[in-house]
Amino acid sequence: MRVVAMIMAGGEGTRLSVLSEKRAKPSVPFAGKFRIIDFTLSNCVNSGIFDVAVLTQYRPHSLNAHIGNGKPWDLDRANGGVQLLQPYQGRRDESWYKGTADAVYQNLNYIRERRADLVLVLSGDHIYKMNYAEMIEFHQQKRADMTVAVMHVPLEETDRFGIMTVDENQRVIEFTEKPKNRDKGTLASMGIYLFNVDTLIKRLSENGEGSPRIDFGKHVIPAMIGRDAVYAFPFEGYWVDVGTIQSYWETSMDLLNPDNTLNLYDTDWVIHTRSEERPPAKMGPQARVSRSLICNGCIIRGTVEHSVLSPGVYVSPGAVVRDSVVMNDTWIGPGAVLDRVIVDKNVVVGAGVRLGCGDDLTPNREQPDKLMTGITIVGKGAHIPPNIRIGRNVIINADRDEEDFPTGDVKSGETI
Repeated sequence: MRVVAMIMAGGEGTRLSVLSEKRAKPSVPFAGKFRIIDFTLSNCVNSGIFDVAVLTQYRPHSLNAHIGNGKPWDLDRANGGVQLLQPYQGRRDESWYKGTADAVYQNLNYIRERRADLVLVLSGDHIYKMNYAEMIEFHQQKRADMTVAVMHVPLEETDRFGIMTVDENQRVIEFTEKPKNRDKGTLASMGIYLFNVDTLIKRLSENGEGSPRIDFGKHVIPAMIGRDAVYAFPFEGYWVDVGTIQSYWETSMDLLNPDNTLNLYDTDWVIHTRSEERPPAKMGPQARVSRSLICNGCIIRGTVEHSVLSPGVYVSPGAVVRDSVVMNDTWIGPGAVLDRVIVDKNVVVGAGVRLGCGDDLTPNREQPDKLMTGITIVGKGAHIPPNIRIGRNVIINADRDEEDFPTGDVKSGETI
């Protein structure tokens, strides 16, 4: 039984604001040393799947560099291994992927070349651990044409998901994409689909120009229910879509909770990543660190409370980092205070800066739907001048320099 995994990694992740401005959402750093896509890649190899295609599109450079030849995941294989598939202009009308199903349709040749029996379609931007072998066994037992992984979500969140209605055998009898009313139940699609190859090729190829099958949730699954054997595979573990600034921050903070069930320290289910060689983390004489994740290469001379620090972060004496996520090689000056902020890579925070301060929770003016819970974010490579105060729900865009702060302090809800 030959299984091919196809990981959707082309998303812009616009709801992550400046964090995904220069990179695809699956390559956003997470939990200090990892990137979001590491979880899906590690699930594949830990489940014994070594034919993996990563379908990239939006700003793929950091993702391509991160995955490389796949060696950290044992995917650098002569037979199989990982392949990065970008959209290309062909002689026919191939072009940018229009949706998840279209991305797979444009790469059906890859599936045929691998002589696959089953195709596992995955998303590269979810944080979870799952043994796909159990889903494959369920699929075969049910003699399914397609199996969708599902989990129960709170009733008030059902309008964010595709909701499945199933019979007593777990066969899907109805599928509602993002239902407005709440009488469809709470069984949500996780965006993990397992197809028999013949069925997949048939269903992706059969619709004409007028109504192409662009998206699995909107077009393919509804067309299959009633015609094919579609089953729902129940999953009960940890699964998060870190698609918004708030969920990214909450999920990061949740890693520091002793009851968190993601368990990055499980030797039976290792999350692999491309690690940089860095010296061990170092604590200076005045360092105070509590309930935090501190990666290699960090030097802490100040206070770090309930925060996640990626490799190479420098915290100067007298500086305080609290309830924050700080990415690689950021320098935090003496006496600076960071409170409930997400700071991207290579940022310089000047001495005495108050970043994320005050009680004014005015939503961000330019992106009120993305920043309204008090979190301030700083884009990659920004330099913040010393001794200024920056409020809540502020966006400082990538590569901003000290002259971009002509008035000094930045009020809550502003964008630089």
